[in-house]
Amino acid sequence: MNNNDYEDFISTVSHELRTPLTSIRGFSETMLNSWDKLDDENKKKFLKIIVEQSNRLINLIENMLSVTKLHNEKENLIFREVQIRPIIETITSIIKNQYPDKSFKININVNTPPILADKDKFQQIITNLTENAAKYGDLNSIIEISSHFDNGYVYIDVSNSGIEIDKKDYEKIFTKFSRIDNPLTRKVQGSGLGLYITKNLIEKMNGKISLNSENHKTTFEVCMPLANIEKQARDICKQ
Repeated sequence: MNNNDYEDFISTVSHELRTPLTSIRGFSETMLNSWDKLDDENKKKFLKIIVEQSNRLINLIENMLSVTKLHNEKENLIFREVQIRPIIETITSIIKNQYPDKSFKININVNTPPILADKDKFQQIITNLTENAAKYGDLNSIIEISSHFDNGYVYIDVSNSGIEIDKKDYEKIFTKFSRIDNPLTRKVQGSGLGLYITKNLIEKMNGKISLNSENHKTTFEVCMPLANIEKQARDICKQ
């Protein structure tokens, strides 16, 4: 990361940190100063906002740490056989609680062979994509996660229904701090780091990610090499 990139990074992160911190401080002070005047409904409302902004702050800090690690050449990935189904089921059950208005449909073939990956990093990838699908999906929509395997690779699709992403923005959304401009992204908070981190982690594990958005449906497809094919694990996934 050169000096200009570093300065841009600090400037953007400082702005992103300030927003949730200001909200947490503001609503905390309101509750402390006006506790007796607030009814139970407003107390719960303010506490919910504080929790939401705290989670946003935690996610932002985690993403910041991930970005710095991406540029650390000394970071070592631990490759091993990873079964995708239990990871996807665990992550989905957690995200369900964060997005109660969404339904989740998992269609992972029980015969799907293990992939060759760093387990922790793969968990981060699935978390980012599933959370992203829930965050930007239509109200009461279904988030679908499916898989198939072919020619030495496992393909994992994470889909939602919602506002389509313009084809001209396909590459842009994977760049650092990028936020495409549409009615939904103006309402939903985000740092523009999640997909950048996801793409970099996938490529570090010899995989590839692609995007298709049409007919009111957006699908991110992750391609990862099978664990038992060492040669193909070093290749770039086929389109």
